[in-house]
Amino acid sequence: MYDILIIGAGPAGISAGIYAVSRGKKALVLEKGQVGGIIGKVSTVTHYTAIETRETGATFAARMKEQALRAGVEIVYANVTGVTLRLHPYKDRPGLCGSADDIETARAVAAGMGIPHVVLDLCDLFRERVMDRFVWAYTHGRTPNPCIDCNREIKFGALLDWALDQGADAMATGHYARVRLDTPSGRWQLLRGADRRKDQTYFLYQLTQHQLAHLLLPVGDYEKPALRALAAANGLSNAQKADSQDICFVPDGDYVSFLRQYGGVEPVPGDFLDSEGRVLGRHRGMECYTIGQRKGLGVSANAPQYVLGKDPDRNAVILGEDNRLYTRELTAERVNWLSVPEPDRPLSVTAKTRYSQREAAATVEPLPGGRIRMVFTEPQRAVTPGQAVVFYDGDLVLGGGTICP
Repeated sequence: MYDILIIGAGPAGISAGIYAVSRGKKALVLEKGQVGGIIGKVSTVTHYTAIETRETGATFAARMKEQALRAGVEIVYANVTGVTLRLHPYKDRPGLCGSADDIETARAVAAGMGIPHVVLDLCDLFRERVMDRFVWAYTHGRTPNPCIDCNREIKFGALLDWALDQGADAMATGHYARVRLDTPSGRWQLLRGADRRKDQTYFLYQLTQHQLAHLLLPVGDYEKPALRALAAANGLSNAQKADSQDICFVPDGDYVSFLRQYGGVEPVPGDFLDSEGRVLGRHRGMECYTIGQRKGLGVSANAPQYVLGKDPDRNAVILGEDNRLYTRELTAERVNWLSVPEPDRPLSVTAKTRYSQREAAATVEPLPGGRIRMVFTEPQRAVTPGQAVVFYDGDLVLGGGTICP
């Protein structure tokens, strides 16, 4: 695996590779034509330092190549194509995946790098595999994580399949994570990114060995400020582009409006119940609430009330005090053992049940039918059905699954 992937073996690319190696990094330069690029074709080189008398483009390029290889830079001759996905109809929402400005930014960056750019329309598949599942989960009392579905089915599913069909050997993405081959076991492994604040392995636990084997994650060893500085130094127009925060297909984060407008779901009012089944008030519809929510309940009680759970069969939202939100145990389904094979005994791990959470010590026990039972050392707050639990051994992503009701 490589620390730095450089596209283009012109003077800038070769210089960057030599500099990277001098700083202890393993660098790979991809070039579709010849080392030197355009300068390798000129009859006389006159405007570079350290040139020799009567230097031709061919001799200059040959010296660059020799110096790079001697320094330990690896050069591979390959074609690189930039791809942007169009996933949904919200083309006029700046900053979201597949929006018009997103596509134009990617096209400009590709043009600046001298590589072709393709827009791949996967709107229909995205609606079926991500948006429709999102609606189903909410109407069944769960809180889904569509980014996980998108990564599994779209970005590392349909997009990778398309790339391989086009003759590509690998696909590179900007996810903050790392991938490596464990030589003794022959198994590909996923590891957390160096920037813990940006680490995205929580959303990638559903990847397969086939997908990891064709995946390059060149930003995984960097922190975000360093990447922005590197992009700016190379004149990339997206160097200071704001991070995307919203779920890309839910305008303004208004899930209820999305369920109404896209899914045709009209929330049905029902009862707020306590844990003993006593009616505490009326809710506006199960879809309007999340586990752990306190604000906006409109219930009077002797102590602050929080959403503890949902009961789709009774169209009820269960309320209780904050201490009732804590649990040490959960069951998860659709479990994917990623970096290691499924074990035949319980394992000590660290795990988290939401992206922004710190991992906590736990024991994970495999169960029949692709399920696990997890017991945390300390109680965890607001464990939410439909969300993911992802478990680690240090930086190594062991696997994860979907939390059961």
